[in-house]
Amino acid sequence: MNTLIYTACLGLFGLLAEIFNFRKYLIPILVLGLAIIFSLNLQTWNHPQTHFNGMLTDSNFSTAFSGLALFIMLVILILSTDFYSSTDDEKHISDYMAILMFTLCGALMMFSYANMAMLFLGIETLSISLYVMAGSRRFEVKSNEAGFKYFLMGSFASAFLLFGIALIFGVTGTFSIDGIGAYMRMHADSLDPRFIVGMLLMVFAMLFKVSAAPFHFWSPDVYEGAPTLITALMSTLVKIAAFAAFYKLVSVCFVFAMGKAELILTFSCAATLLIGNLVALVQDNFKRLLAYSGISHAGYMMLAILSLQGSTDSALFLYSVGYAVASLAAFAIAITVFKATDTESISGFNGLGKKNPFLAACLTMAMLSLAGIPPFAGFFGKYFIFSEAFRNGYEQMVFLAIISSIIGVFYYMKVIVAMYSKPANEFEIKPTFSYQMVIVVCLILSLVLGLYPGVFTKLL
Repeated sequence: MNTLIYTACLGLFGLLAEIFNFRKYLIPILVLGLAIIFSLNLQTWNHPQTHFNGMLTDSNFSTAFSGLALFIMLVILILSTDFYSSTDDEKHISDYMAILMFTLCGALMMFSYANMAMLFLGIETLSISLYVMAGSRRFEVKSNEAGFKYFLMGSFASAFLLFGIALIFGVTGTFSIDGIGAYMRMHADSLDPRFIVGMLLMVFAMLFKVSAAPFHFWSPDVYEGAPTLITALMSTLVKIAAFAAFYKLVSVCFVFAMGKAELILTFSCAATLLIGNLVALVQDNFKRLLAYSGISHAGYMMLAILSLQGSTDSALFLYSVGYAVASLAAFAIAITVFKATDTESISGFNGLGKKNPFLAACLTMAMLSLAGIPPFAGFFGKYFIFSEAFRNGYEQMVFLAIISSIIGVFYYMKVIVAMYSKPANEFEIKPTFSYQMVIVVCLILSLVLGLYPGVFTKLL
């Protein structure tokens, strides 16, 4: 609870920084504040509590994912120092930082909600902040298009979610997820049709939020048009928050009614795996490639939701950590390359192995981790999720996921081949110290988690 309150205070401080002209000190103060909040968050481990009359709960699940969210935002803030260094961005830096803090508040609510109203509030707090940030480059057509598309599609998804919540409340008489779960257990054999419709509407809304097929179509355009730093935030924090909320919703409220939605989730998982990996093969824009890569990773993570009978919460968390650190490292390198070459195409990475061997080696490790190649964390994240899905009877889905992973290696190799076999660009590509620090820390974490995955497999 204190984690959410103190993060909201940092957001308010960001707004006040503009009034009192603290812009120069804003990012260091926010970084220090999040580091303190991260340590306070760890104190809630094994100390479950409820707050606001049971609307929020502290659990090991929420503590683990909140810690990951705080780490991701710390990285984003460190990267933002150089990313928002232009004169125009410096004028709005306090607004940007405040919005980022409120985005984090929404994610924290999505990890710890115990009430449908709080779930909706968390999703909207996160989404509305991102609508603004996706379109924050107000003089760029692509950024305006990204913000508008995300707002329009997100509004429809929120309407489905709210209508689903209303139907479920009308049947159960409660917003509490524990109360809804208790109702479902009592009426598992004779569920009210309105409950089933409400559940399906909520499932559709959450599939949109995690950018799973066939609700994925907004993701590539928004990822490409949004500022690269915001794309990094959306592909890591936002996706992980949506999946954690989705997992909690299904595991607590709908687990005994999964038979009603299993066919939909299975179809969506299969379509997500195939569309994400196959379409990524023909992408030339690096951000669109990572967008379709993110869609494919959504398919792998959906296996954890299909396999709720097993202990997939730890597997989902391990996968989330591995995916986040590899993606953050890749985006940190991409921002540096984009700024130097003034292009977001994969051709901008041509000859990077000769121009900057350090960056090329780091991007290679990030790509291999995303592809699920050992000894990086991405491999064991997939391994544990696939193992749980196989153990719970989804052998065909696991086989499809393995084939999709093999396909994924090819488009990740496109970037690696461009770095080491194409003629070098004439541009000088040199990351700042803060970017080098982020890249090294993220890749060390990926390697350590790959070598010692047992740290997280029994965590939750």
